[in-house]
Amino acid sequence: MFTERLLTLLLRRESARRARLENLEQLISVPQAAPARTYMLYLHVPFCQVLCPFCSFHRVEYRQSKARRYFEALRQEIRLANEAGYRFDEVYIGGGTPTVNTEELLQTLDLLRRLNPLRTVSVESNPDDLQGEKLAALRDAGVDRLSVGVQSLEDRLLTEMERYQKYGSGAQILQRLQEAKGVFRTLNVDMIFNLPHQTLDSLMSDVDRLTRDVGVDQISFYPLMGATSTRFAMRKTMGRVTYARERRFYEAILDRMPTDYRPSSAWCFSRGDGVIDEYVADRDDYVGLGSGAMSYLDGTLYAASFSINRYIRLVKSGHSGITRQHRFGLRDQMRYYFLMRLFGLELDKDVAEAHWDGRFHRVLWKDFAFFRALGAIQDTGRSWRLTRKGMYVWVLMMREFFIAVSNFRDLMRLGIRSELDPEDLPAVMARMDGGDQPRARRG
Repeated sequence: MFTERLLTLLLRRESARRARLENLEQLISVPQAAPARTYMLYLHVPFCQVLCPFCSFHRVEYRQSKARRYFEALRQEIRLANEAGYRFDEVYIGGGTPTVNTEELLQTLDLLRRLNPLRTVSVESNPDDLQGEKLAALRDAGVDRLSVGVQSLEDRLLTEMERYQKYGSGAQILQRLQEAKGVFRTLNVDMIFNLPHQTLDSLMSDVDRLTRDVGVDQISFYPLMGATSTRFAMRKTMGRVTYARERRFYEAILDRMPTDYRPSSAWCFSRGDGVIDEYVADRDDYVGLGSGAMSYLDGTLYAASFSINRYIRLVKSGHSGITRQHRFGLRDQMRYYFLMRLFGLELDKDVAEAHWDGRFHRVLWKDFAFFRALGAIQDTGRSWRLTRKGMYVWVLMMREFFIAVSNFRDLMRLGIRSELDPEDLPAVMARMDGGDQPRARRG
């Protein structure tokens, strides 16, 4: 326990340092693509019908007129990327809730297919999207993987997360999942472990109901991530966040998961060869389009404006939505590669050395020695692999990485309230009159 607390402290400090991005004083275009290369694309759709108290992602309450303007700008930015030479073979659409406006989403998917040689398309959704006509439309539009945000099947926890009223009981959600089986190549369910009032029995029941009663293709079990912006809302509705039980819960998931569900990342378990959403684990670079989206290209991290209004204005004027960037030094680029590749469970030695001109292990030898001393990684000869202990260490590391990103999102959201549309004001005033703080919600 002491080692985990110390590692958390060190990671929190290091992740906060890396999450600092400099403001860009000038407007920029989408960076030029490398010739004859295909990229992974992330699209961000920041609209939700329900703003869950635990979520620190960039999201706002859904307004149809604003969403239509946003999707129009998003399609324009896709065209700008195409003009800059980008061709995408994989797309992941997250939010928010991308399926909150299916008509606009389908138009966007159609444009993407006309401009790019797409192999896989993954889309996030919520339980109320599991309707026959909507599912068929998404499948016909080429969606391979549908990821459903469930979080828990216990009614009490769903109520605390303010999801029960909108999405129904655990039993109702299970029924919808059962009806959605087989429509897509991969049906993934996103779950959370270490919720404040979650018990071990409740968590094990979730595992059993999803794997044995329904048999979904894939389950992603994320640790609860208590970012700064969500702590007040989480404490008020869900209880105080603690990490004291996190490892015990994670170990229990590993023990309970049926043998036909293999880990495809430290927190994703798949039957067969399903597509996973951890694109950062096997792609050197990726492009993010949309308000709040991030890109990682040739060692530079870019972030688009979190103001939807500003994002729309920038794109309509022919610029990208990017307003911040940070160039990583060589060692930090290697550490990022090290973290992400091993999050996918294995790091191929020859591939890594070829990528970094034979300097990879020589530069990071202290990192390798540290994690080997922890018992987190083992040398198989051809690769480095996570041990069982290492899988939890990487869950801890990724938790801290995403918390740092969420805290950066908080900074990016500062000042956005002054840009609210008139149609947004009633909802903001209602929350303020009720004594509640405005809340803000994977990629």
